[in-house]
Amino acid sequence: MYIVWLVVLAIMLVIEALTLGLTTVWFGVGAIGAAIVAWLGYGIWAQIIVFAILSVVAMALCRPIAVKYLNKDKEKTNVDDVIGKTVVVTKEIDNEQARGTVMLNGMEWTARSEDGRIIAEKEKATVVSVEGVKLIVK
Repeated sequence: MYIVWLVVLAIMLVIEALTLGLTTVWFGVGAIGAAIVAWLGYGIWAQIIVFAILSVVAMALCRPIAVKYLNKDKEKTNVDDVIGKTVVVTKEIDNEQARGTVMLNGMEWTARSEDGRIIAEKEKATVVSVEGVKLIVK
């Protein structure tokens, strides 16, 4: 039966190598433990329990550390901070004509209306979302 667990380990490692998402490596750790338990002669239920416990413990202990170091180069942005802010329309917003800009924190942004209505120049609007480099306002 330990051969089956080694095959599970191999499959988990292949999936991990293809995805690089730290999703299946934890099950690989569980498969190693289950293979050892099987090699020692314990039954299938002991193997499954060891597999489950080791997988959960490995994920709980190691994933936060791994994510911290793997995401250290990820650039953080403050895009979520603009949602809910009040902006001033600097060029009329017309979704059908694909035009419109607003001023936010001293920077001009392309803007579109949330409901499709035209918003006149110098009107105030509220940012409801961000789509790429466009602010969606109402």
